[in-house]
Amino acid sequence: MKKIMMGIGLILIVGIGAFFGPKLYASLTQKSLGSEAVKSEAIDEDHELATFAGGCFWCMEPPFEKLDGVYSVISGYTGGEEKNPTYDEVSSQQTGHVEAVQIEYDPDVITYEQLLKVFWRQIDPTDAGGQFVDRGPQYVSGIYYHNEEQMKAAQKSKKELKASGRFDGEIVTEIQPAKTFYKAEEYHQDYYKKNKLSYKFYRSNSGRDDFLDEAWGDDRHIELQTNSLYPSYTDDELKEMLTDIQYKVTQEDATEEAFKNEYWDNKEEGIYVDVVSGEPLFSSKDKYKSGTGWPSFTKPLVEDNIVEVEDRSWFTVRTEVRSKHADSHLGHVFDDGPEPTGLRYCMNSAALRFVPKNEMKEQGYGEFLSQF
Repeated sequence: MKKIMMGIGLILIVGIGAFFGPKLYASLTQKSLGSEAVKSEAIDEDHELATFAGGCFWCMEPPFEKLDGVYSVISGYTGGEEKNPTYDEVSSQQTGHVEAVQIEYDPDVITYEQLLKVFWRQIDPTDAGGQFVDRGPQYVSGIYYHNEEQMKAAQKSKKELKASGRFDGEIVTEIQPAKTFYKAEEYHQDYYKKNKLSYKFYRSNSGRDDFLDEAWGDDRHIELQTNSLYPSYTDDELKEMLTDIQYKVTQEDATEEAFKNEYWDNKEEGIYVDVVSGEPLFSSKDKYKSGTGWPSFTKPLVEDNIVEVEDRSWFTVRTEVRSKHADSHLGHVFDDGPEPTGLRYCMNSAALRFVPKNEMKEQGYGEFLSQF
């Protein structure tokens, strides 16, 4: 019995080491390598930038990344003078920078005023010493405007928040002109996706959600009316419109059974779209029989609708694939596919909806008919 218990203990130790070892190594070696300046001219000419500070930048990415019209959200540092600061330098208050996020968005889809409404619902605007569990000037809240229109909109929104009487204390969130924004180390980008358990533990113990629930109540999560081609839904609406497996896959990152899903052996011509938003993702022209039991493709139909994220779950490092607009979990991409790309986009059928070739025009996907 003693030997059996020792064996079980050894297995547990090895398992714990396998799970936490890579994360600890990454934390020690990758989180403070140095940042790089983001050049505003690198963004799409039809897009604009918004820069907000709200304490830990890990917590400021999720609420903006899911918005229609938001192209990207980058965690980084701004407000200081030193070039290319590292995470350790910023967190130890050596540079004058604050943790912030820079948002690239399409103003034809979502407005700056709408982004401000989301911003105020992420922070404690009365706290001049940091945000929630994170203390120090590197964690204070702030709005960094990129033009005069943004400055006026920010000042107006701050004045309206003060007049609302929602907060008893003074609104101390500063509004300042944008300075050079430095993209933080890759370790910090999309941390909430790459390190889900660690992020959930940190977030649930930070006090942020308890404060926001009390301060905003039912008004905390607002539904924005944007000009997006693709609709967005509340969690309750998703639970009603999706089947159990569709919800688990797209919203909870589950994986369906191999060989027991709808499209793994589908040979019909057509395209595959996101089951939530309808955004086009893959074509039957790029589908092949991988032998894995899941629908597999060599490339996306619309590359801009595909987002790739580092996934460190299940004791390994993989590349997760999500949809851009709905932020649905789709599957993973691997480098063991056939030519010409050498890639295998291994998708869950439950995250997809198939549109047959003869129905594409009727359903609004006529632009892709030329492929067939």
